[in-house]
Amino acid sequence: MWNRKDDSFSINKVKITLASPAVEASGDKWDAAYRASMIFGQDAPIVNSLSGTTGFQNLREAYVEVNVPIGTGLNVKAGELISLLNYESGDGGAANDNFSQGYQWFFTGNGPAAGVQLGYKLSDQFDVKIRAQNGLYAGPVDNNRSKTGLIAIGYKPNDKMWFSLIGFGGREDAGFTKLVYGGSLLSGWQVDDKWHMGTELDYFSFRSGAKDAMDYSAGVWLSYALTDKLMPAVRAEFFSDSDGVNASGGALGFANAGGVGQDISSIAFTLNYKPAANVKIQPEVRFDHSSVKNAFGTKADRVLLGAGVSYLF
Repeated sequence: MWNRKDDSFSINKVKITLASPAVEASGDKWDAAYRASMIFGQDAPIVNSLSGTTGFQNLREAYVEVNVPIGTGLNVKAGELISLLNYESGDGGAANDNFSQGYQWFFTGNGPAAGVQLGYKLSDQFDVKIRAQNGLYAGPVDNNRSKTGLIAIGYKPNDKMWFSLIGFGGREDAGFTKLVYGGSLLSGWQVDDKWHMGTELDYFSFRSGAKDAMDYSAGVWLSYALTDKLMPAVRAEFFSDSDGVNASGGALGFANAGGVGQDISSIAFTLNYKPAANVKIQPEVRFDHSSVKNAFGTKADRVLLGAGVSYLF
């Protein structure tokens, strides 16, 4: 994903965050906080709110957070909010175990959007988030009078495992679709002090006419901490866009015309090396395959070699 310019050195991201301490969940007192993040660099047009909207070119998120003293504490966020849908962070290798970004993040995910979110902790194991926002793809300014709704139910059976079940739907008018709805299941498992595993399952339905077009995807992440400084990681994913409504017509540079479907599979191996506490080096080899024979120029397969270096403040 961040390999859009090959044979080149690239400044992928410079991220600046201004934030207060997060609110304290409480049923006894009000509390308030804020957070604003900006990203500059090659990835900004993809990860930020909406690069074509004046004033939002470099804005990643910006919201006010309030604790309302009801029950265990009702969490309210209002502003530009990042997606609930993806296992991977849009911050790339600085936050993820793989340097490159997966296809799931782009095709069965969404960028930031303006909206309001309510969050409530039902118990030590369960929590719920309900959000109303501009469409999944509208970003900071809506293009119709409708809103997209999302609900995420979180389950944490213990301190090593978590699940998030998400449902969403709403009118889009995004050019390639009028209506989108679907669901995702995200999970993470810290198997022991060395092994970590993550999964993501997605289902999307797009309606631009009388017929619904369906996309689905599955991804697995696995990492193993060899030492405090060295951790190999693998990501394997499969994405299906059989009707060509999503991964076609030039999206991410794919050559297939709109309406020509494809299945994409990808596997990436990354070696995470931290020679110092604030430095992260990630050499990576990645293999991609598409069911379209000319998906990558003139071929259906490609191998990518690269490396990312991040400084974490």
